Amino acid sequence: MKRKYFFGTDGVRGCANKPPITAETTLKLGISAGHYFNSASGSKRVIIGKDTRRSGYMLENALTAGLTAVGMNVFFLGPVPTPAVGILTKSMRADVGIMISASHNPFSDNGIKFFGPDGFKLSEADELKIENLMSQELPLAPAKDIGRARRINDGLGRYTEAVKTTLPSSFSLEGFKIVIDCANGASYKAAPEILWELGADVVEIGTKPDGYNINFNCGSVYPEKAASEVLRTGADLGICLDGDADRVVLIDEKGRIANGDQLMAVIATHWQESGRLRGKGVVSTVMSNLGFEKYLNSKGLNLKRTPVGDRHVIAAMRKGNFNLGGEQSGHVILSDFMSTGDGLVAGLQFLASILDKKSAASKLLNTFKPYPQVVKSIQGTNLPGLLKRKPVISTMKEVEMMLGSEGRLFIRQSGTEPVIRVMVEHYNQGLVSEVVEMMSEALVESK
Repeated sequence: MKRKYFFGTDGVRGCANKPPITAETTLKLGISAGHYFNSASGSKRVIIGKDTRRSGYMLENALTAGLTAVGMNVFFLGPVPTPAVGILTKSMRADVGIMISASHNPFSDNGIKFFGPDGFKLSEADELKIENLMSQELPLAPAKDIGRARRINDGLGRYTEAVKTTLPSSFSLEGFKIVIDCANGASYKAAPEILWELGADVVEIGTKPDGYNINFNCGSVYPEKAASEVLRTGADLGICLDGDADRVVLIDEKGRIANGDQLMAVIATHWQESGRLRGKGVVSTVMSNLGFEKYLNSKGLNLKRTPVGDRHVIAAMRKGNFNLGGEQSGHVILSDFMSTGDGLVAGLQFLASILDKKSAASKLLNTFKPYPQVVKSIQGTNLPGLLKRKPVISTMKEVEMMLGSEGRLFIRQSGTEPVIRVMVEHYNQGLVSEVVEMMSEALVESK
């Protein structure tokens, strides 16, 4: 079955007030999801969280109308990080959790992510079943069985306590100055409060959402402002979250930016030394740097690669009993604590490494030397067709010969935007630049 609504790596996503992110489609989605989960168990509970986008009000109300129409009871969390939905779906014994967010995308986009009763994101099989229901005329509940909706006032507080319990009671950030950039998104209250309660001197950025400024020149996608603030204030660390706080980028005291690969390398080393690392390695995607893989191998650890998308990472972690995985983009999944990526929890684990090793952030965040890597985006969605064109096939063969065993070429369709990603990696920066242009030109000319 070809997907019409669910697509890509994470639920439904698109421009607000354009299909599929319209009130009409979201109402159908609410009816279909409610029907699917209503028939699966008996609690009839749905948890809904959202980030700070203006369109979140529209989608929240449309979902609620659909869900209550089939007899589901809805509990609103308001603006909370995505991992909070996973936690509360499980702790409140709900049938399903829903997060309204387009993550790192601009305010004009929005999305809908689903969590199952175990707190993990839905499988593709579950999404397809819900999608199939959207094309059917589904029965609505009789008047006496229409669901109710109410607000959970302490949802953010429950999440805050859950985050702090990922650390020992003796953990303290007294004497640390930390710049926290919340991207004017879902963590704008929780993240600064948690750091302050742990004893840090907190410098806040991106904590004044207005419905339009989420991810705008701030957060994990634009960490340069936070890097400048780290240098200006003499901070020990900068933590940049994205709009729904499930990804993180770190900045050391010298203002240098580190991605998810570097962060996972630090946590993997720390956990291996303390006997906490499971699975004899780390799970990450095909986009993770070769330098990261070689570093893990030097430590006797493996890198298990998956397709892009944290759902694929989590599935491989659960199957192989890994407790550390993530993506270069900053999704870091620590399954001992959370069922999905949590940028703040990952940042706190890095701080635990600093405290344990009595080291500056700059020393730990240069754990390995990354291979030069370039990712280029090309407008388009017909990747399967392009990969069958003779000029593209010929160029791919030539490129792979040029890169040899010390490099990689990877081409994929984006799961969140109508673009094709071309990734090239090799220890020779000049060769990387040459090859990415060759491959990009072949794809563009063959469209």
